[in-house]
Amino acid sequence: MFDQPGKKNAIDAPGWEVLAKALVDFEADRAARVLVLTGAEGEFCSGADLGGGITGSAESVASKLREVGDIIARLHAMPKPTLAVVPGVAAGVGLSLALCCDVVVAADRARFGAIFARVGLTPDGGASWLLPRLVGAARAKELVLTGRVIDATEADRIGLVNRVVATKDLVTIGDDLAEQLAACSPVVAAESLALLDASWTRTFDEALAAEVDAQQAAVAARPGKDS
Repeated sequence: MFDQPGKKNAIDAPGWEVLAKALVDFEADRAARVLVLTGAEGEFCSGADLGGGITGSAESVASKLREVGDIIARLHAMPKPTLAVVPGVAAGVGLSLALCCDVVVAADRARFGAIFARVGLTPDGGASWLLPRLVGAARAKELVLTGRVIDATEADRIGLVNRVVATKDLVTIGDDLAEQLAACSPVVAAESLALLDASWTRTFDEALAAEVDAQQAAVAARPGKDS
């Protein structure tokens, strides 16, 4: 959980370290089936805490962003289901973190913004890759260049989130969705996520071939089935 409510859960340097360790621990824990990202006190994450490391010379900023990029790459490539439960603002790299998750459920009061340009920055945290794939190139360019913050209804309409629910029901629905994701076989989840993520760079015939390998792994992992 992102927990710096005085700054709408902006992530400072120690926060990135905590997130990095949490991702490593989650991936290594065979009993952990689904990762849920959310934020404290009615917000998700307002981005990077600019007083906590993403400042200084161009070189120092680039160095820090490479570290952050490694963390976000691990989240995006996680071989287990990931769920973002967004109660409020998800902006800047906070938006990137939400969109890196496999499924995003948002409260009706949630807000989303690629606000990088507002502080003289370009998209980071994978936003330049994620946004066009989710909402199309033209919408992505508008959101990035204007820094416009959109509400949950618009986010749902343009495909930025999976679903929007009443704020009062967010925790209950988020918990229920996490249980559904956790019920998926670990092998099926990992193979399915790998197939879907790789679909952007494969031909149709390559996808068909990869599906054979994935299905073989899934069948072999069934309880009581011969490999």
